[in-house]
Amino acid sequence: MPAAAAPPGSDEGEIRAVIARMEAAWNRGDFRGYMDGFLNPDVVFVSRGRFQSDWQGTLDHYVRDYGGRPERRGRLHFYDIRVEMLAPDAAQLISRFHLDRPEQPQYGVNTRLMRKVNGRWVIALNHVSAVETPDPADPVPAHR
Repeated sequence: MPAAAAPPGSDEGEIRAVIARMEAAWNRGDFRGYMDGFLNPDVVFVSRGRFQSDWQGTLDHYVRDYGGRPERRGRLHFYDIRVEMLAPDAAQLISRFHLDRPEQPQYGVNTRLMRKVNGRWVIALNHVSAVETPDPADPVPAHR
């Protein structure tokens, strides 16, 4: 579902805008800008079957594992974004993602608990389930 599906200024629209800004930051190599979408310092990040470190540890992981040349970082695309409002300050976001890069492309699902903290939506809990097999419903063609 495109980001424009939610009215601008609505909570859902603000949440979708956070995800769009994160995608754009990743794609320009701005990992700190990408991390601006997460609760700092207390984000809970689950990936590869284990808990990752806090906000700084997650940023360090991205810089270490994806930093450097643009080919190493790849191009990130979130799609099939579903937002369910749980309370005035809480929402569940589930989306698919595609990290396109020549070596080790990734595909998968993010499950996120969004919280409104000091008037700003951020990801408080992020769970990533990644696979190496393309999703046939992915609207962005894989790298060839």
